[in-house]
Amino acid sequence: MKTLLMCALLTAAAYPQAPSHLEKRGQATQLIVDGKPFLALSGELANTAPSNLDYMRHIFPILAKQVHLNTVLTAVAWGWIEPREGQYDFHLVDAAIELANKNDLRLAWLWFGSWKNGESNFAPGWVKADYDRFPRAQIQNGKNVEILSTLSDSNLQADARAFAALMRHVREVDKNHRVIMAQVENEVGLLGDSRDRSPAANDAFAKPVPREFMDYLQKHKDTLLPEFRKIWEAAGFKSSGTWEEVFGKGVQTDEIFMGWNYARYVGKVAEAGKREYNVPMFANAWLNAPADKGPGDYPSGGPQAHMHDIWRAGAPQLDMLGPDIYATNFAELAARYSRSGNPLFIPECAGDIHGAANAFYAIGQHNAVGYSMMGVGELQRMTTFRAGDAGSTAPPDVENLPLPQAYATLTQLGPLVLEHQAKGTIAGAWLNKDSPDTQIKLGGYILNVSLWGWNRRSVSDVPIGFNTNTLKGLDVLPDTMGYGIFMATGPDEFLMAGDNVQVTFSLETPGPGFVGLAEQEAGRFENGKWVVTRYLGGDDSTLRRDLANAVALNQSGFGVRLFSQPHLSFAERAIQRVRVYRGK
Repeated sequence: MKTLLMCALLTAAAYPQAPSHLEKRGQATQLIVDGKPFLALSGELANTAPSNLDYMRHIFPILAKQVHLNTVLTAVAWGWIEPREGQYDFHLVDAAIELANKNDLRLAWLWFGSWKNGESNFAPGWVKADYDRFPRAQIQNGKNVEILSTLSDSNLQADARAFAALMRHVREVDKNHRVIMAQVENEVGLLGDSRDRSPAANDAFAKPVPREFMDYLQKHKDTLLPEFRKIWEAAGFKSSGTWEEVFGKGVQTDEIFMGWNYARYVGKVAEAGKREYNVPMFANAWLNAPADKGPGDYPSGGPQAHMHDIWRAGAPQLDMLGPDIYATNFAELAARYSRSGNPLFIPECAGDIHGAANAFYAIGQHNAVGYSMMGVGELQRMTTFRAGDAGSTAPPDVENLPLPQAYATLTQLGPLVLEHQAKGTIAGAWLNKDSPDTQIKLGGYILNVSLWGWNRRSVSDVPIGFNTNTLKGLDVLPDTMGYGIFMATGPDEFLMAGDNVQVTFSLETPGPGFVGLAEQEAGRFENGKWVVTRYLGGDDSTLRRDLANAVALNQSGFGVRLFSQPHLSFAERAIQRVRVYRGK
């Protein structure tokens, strides 16, 4: 018996953990890497940056040590690895894996295969030049567009072979499991028209909706997302017929048709890759914007939030559908992509103070498996919301920018965050001037979370205990964005972290009494252990002196202020442990 046990232990030690995967743990679906839950604090390199090895050698140490990433999203273009048909060149892939090993980073491939930003400009030259073998989509004027057709088996088979070759090579060389995810294609969908109008597409559009799709709709009829179900219902909930018979005439049916064909294509490419190396795979979406008149202005048929039912039906091989968010209504969009059990991962988003808030909120409120800013190697993008507004000079003090600070805090909190995601004892707040406060029910209490000073009229109105001289020197007062993560760690006890917010507590059940602060500590985690840096009280916790009014509202007048910005004198208060009591 002892010999068998020793053999089992030796065998387990001789082989590394299984590849990464998604796993349902309690109330959250989590990314499991080397057998443990993993929070992907990520950044995406600019599209062609991974083809410059000198740049990659320069930027990887910065991303690991100063930006506090643990995962880099890096492109692998079809044309880079298969410049001639059937002849593969993986030197860029191998270099990225080597750099990830050297800097203790993980990788998520961005497969720029048939489509990138809807177009086909990263396909190999031998594909681009052969219109007969690799047909393109056509739009209303009868002209080809440089977008490979979803209706072509030769397009699909060539793409799937190349992606399978990539993932097979990864399985063979990536012994330390640096590659933990893969994005299959990039922001797919037809631009310039609501649907492909090539002869092959017109023929498919005139035929009955595939039985596989109709069976899925019938099986999931009661759980379809409302915006899609409404279209099917308006056409009479038909169980068979042509696309226009089942869904009605109009661009919305064109988009559903394209969604099915893109999903089927991308799903089959993903399936080919998973057969070689089965890591989580996802598709990302170019989101429709208010200025768009309809599908075709944004990529028609892509995995936008209103298209998720079509993509689930057509591409069950995909593990996640992720939004590329460049709009300011992040909270709304994150909620839309968290519906119907879709694990949330944000592949492209802001890298400034908005990015810090977005990461905290997605992870705390929606159990996101990770967050990624776009263009992370262009460090100036961490100073402004929109990349076009960034200067050409990299900021001198990268570590003290909002997103690196947020990632540093989340690195400390990571194990606890993952634990409380599974328990369902975690929440997040995302605040700005338009949404300056929110209420969170957690741990038997109500947390009243608001922007610090959001309603003040001048610097002289700041809460008690703050250095107004410091505030007068700021170019922008720190009330434009606030965020926090809150965890109920025990009876009457909370761990919280964030920036630019203040928190008061109320009783969840109505009645007399108030909630007071029994203990309040600022600190940090070192090797997983809580280290107190300051015991807080008095002016640190006093939010109002008008106690008569406070008592009338069943409040104690005390609360928590969370700050992480280095230019504030209270920057050490980014993480706090609080114990409360119920007063009479």
